[in-house]
Amino acid sequence: MLPGTTDLFPDADGPIFLGHCSVSPLYRTAARAIRDFTDDIAARGVGGLKNHFDILPRLHDNGARLLGCAAADISFVHNTAEALSMVANGYPFAPGDQIISYVHEYPSNHYPWVLQGRRGVELILLADRDPLGRSDPGNRPRGWSMDELEERVTARTRVVAISHVQFSSGYAADLRLLGGFCRERGIDLVVDCAQSLGCLPLRAEACHIAALAASGWKWLLGPWASGLLYTRSDFRRKLQPVMTGPGMMRQHLDYLDHRWDPHDDGRLFEYSTVAWDHAAGLNAVLEEVFLRFDGAAIRDEVFRLQDVFLAHCDPDLVRPLRFDRANRSGIVALEVGGDVGKIMPRLAAAGVVMTGPAGYLRLAPHFYQQDRQMIGAAAIVNRICAEQR
Repeated sequence: MLPGTTDLFPDADGPIFLGHCSVSPLYRTAARAIRDFTDDIAARGVGGLKNHFDILPRLHDNGARLLGCAAADISFVHNTAEALSMVANGYPFAPGDQIISYVHEYPSNHYPWVLQGRRGVELILLADRDPLGRSDPGNRPRGWSMDELEERVTARTRVVAISHVQFSSGYAADLRLLGGFCRERGIDLVVDCAQSLGCLPLRAEACHIAALAASGWKWLLGPWASGLLYTRSDFRRKLQPVMTGPGMMRQHLDYLDHRWDPHDDGRLFEYSTVAWDHAAGLNAVLEEVFLRFDGAAIRDEVFRLQDVFLAHCDPDLVRPLRFDRANRSGIVALEVGGDVGKIMPRLAAAGVVMTGPAGYLRLAPHFYQQDRQMIGAAAIVNRICAEQR
């Protein structure tokens, strides 16, 4: 646990939550901000909005501070699928253009690019490869190879669409390396950061990212159906709007002024009514937590807690999928004996929450948790995995 977190996260005696790569517990002050907004609207309808007009400008500022960019480059979105669909469908592809992605991408960063096939665009999927050359008889996802990506790039490659952290294996891309490679070749790098923002430090401009999207309810501990979209200004000028409404227009509330006069900043993607209560909740957790603690310190504490847990696991029962430091993330995929689908509910009944797609059990603690929780959870995992053998 990092110093200063006890007051922010006082309850360490409930279920041990090791599923921050899924839907995290909502930060208590975020929940309060949502209730305050809802109570104002319940009491006064539109009159209650006057107390909350700063929600979106604050969120633009907070997101910019978190990502090391300008507030004009931040948009509030409801999820990564919405954000990446606006990017993919608005991109100026021509027939014969190419997109490079990974064969085991999360669906929100897959289907928007698949859809571009109807415009004659080719989607090239990198094969699954273990970066350290290990074999897996279970044929579970591992990662992808930078060498293969370099080999697959052609003069028609327009976009590389990749997750910062792969949701199933925990493999993290080296975004500085990847971003530099894309910049040198005039390729736009679009990144799904749902599994990294709030856990790994990230600077969008320093990594030469054209666009990134992240959900707010995983590592950011925010509300369900909240998220952030970053678009670099020159990249944003390439995109055509595919969702429209009054929120994206400079005249906004003048509903009889039908001029086509959209914003040229991140408000371009806030096309109509958004969930202001969710934006208020996301503001609360950013301001109290993620803009208070250093991102590198959060990452290092997450890694340390992972190591505490793994040091107390039976190596004959629990085998972690490890990567080099540059490719490590908040997720450690665990190979365990038995059916993961049956193990998870038994863990939950014993007070340990973990999730497990693709045949792995995912270990995903967060920086506010304590060593004793990791040790206790490891003992429960050992017992249940032994019983499942």
